[in-house]
Amino acid sequence: MEKRILGRQGLETSAIGYGAMGISIAYGTGDQREGVAAIQRAHDLGVTFFDTAEMYGWGENEKIVGRAVKGFRDQIVIATKFGFTHDFGQDSRPEHIREVVENSLQNLGVDHIDVLYQHRVDPTVPIEDVAGTVKEFIDAGTVKYFGLSEAGPETIRRAHAVQPVSVLQTEYSLFERDVESLFPTLTELAIGFVPYSPLGRGFLTGTAKPADQYEEGDMRRADPRWQPGNFEKNLEATRRLTELAQSKGATVSQLALAWLLAQGEHIVPIPGTRSPQRVEENVAAAELALTPDDLQTIAEILPAGGFGARYAGGRTPVWE
Repeated sequence: MEKRILGRQGLETSAIGYGAMGISIAYGTGDQREGVAAIQRAHDLGVTFFDTAEMYGWGENEKIVGRAVKGFRDQIVIATKFGFTHDFGQDSRPEHIREVVENSLQNLGVDHIDVLYQHRVDPTVPIEDVAGTVKEFIDAGTVKYFGLSEAGPETIRRAHAVQPVSVLQTEYSLFERDVESLFPTLTELAIGFVPYSPLGRGFLTGTAKPADQYEEGDMRRADPRWQPGNFEKNLEATRRLTELAQSKGATVSQLALAWLLAQGEHIVPIPGTRSPQRVEENVAAAELALTPDDLQTIAEILPAGGFGARYAGGRTPVWE
C-alpha cells in the first residue's frame, strides 16, 4: 500500500490505517475474536497504523490490539491516547500522563508507544505542561511522536513550540467538515492529519438503519444524523453517492475513503470495523482514483457535510 508521511519528525504510515475503538465500545456488543482477526487481516493487506486509547474499555482495547499485533509489532505504528478519567472528565496533569503511559505500555505489551495523543484538550492544564511531559517520554525513547486530538490552532501552536506535533486527529468525513478550518495551520506547521469516524460513524457504509433499530449502548441511537428528518436526507445523499461509487466499480465506503485521501497527501483515515471482509473493502479504497468530475459530483451531493449536528444537543466543537 502507498505510504504517507505525517509531520516533519519522520512518522511514516500506510495511507489507510485502522481504528480499534469499535471492537470495545460505542457500536454495540463487541467481539474480541473478530476484532483480532480484523486487525491481523489489515496487517496482511499492508496497513501499518493501528489506533487505540486507554479510554476504549479502560485498557481492554489496548490489550486486544497488543495481542493482535504481537507477531508483527516491529513492522507497525501503534497510537494510543491519554487525557480522560473514568467518569469521562479530563485529566492531563503530568503525573496522570505518566501513569497512563505506564499502564498503556503494559496493556499493549510493548516497550515504546509510536504515537501518543492527548485525547482531548484539558482546559485546566497548560498545553505547554502537556507537551513538556510528552517530550520527556520522547527524549527517553518511550514515545516516538506527539499527537493532539480535537485541538485548535492556538493550542496546536503552543504545544508545537515545546514539542513538535506530528499529527492531529479529529472527526472528518463527507458528513463532517468543520475541521477543514484548521487545515491552513496544519499546512503551515507541516502537521499530519488523521480523520477518525471517516465513514460517518458507519452511515457511509450503506448499512445505516433508523436510530431505534440499534441496540442499547450504541451511540447511533442518539446521533442527530440518525434522527427522523436528518436520517432520510442522509440516506438519500448516501444513495446518490452509492450510485457514483457503483459507476466506478466501487462501494460507497471506498468512495468516502478515497475522497478523504484526495483532500491532501498529509491525510491518513483510520476506519474501524470488526469484520475482516470490511477491512478488505476499506483497504481497497487506497487504489480508487477520483477524477475532478467525481469530486465535483460529490460536492454537489454534499456541499457542506451531512444533515444533523455532530453531537446530540446541537453541541459543536470549540477549537482554541
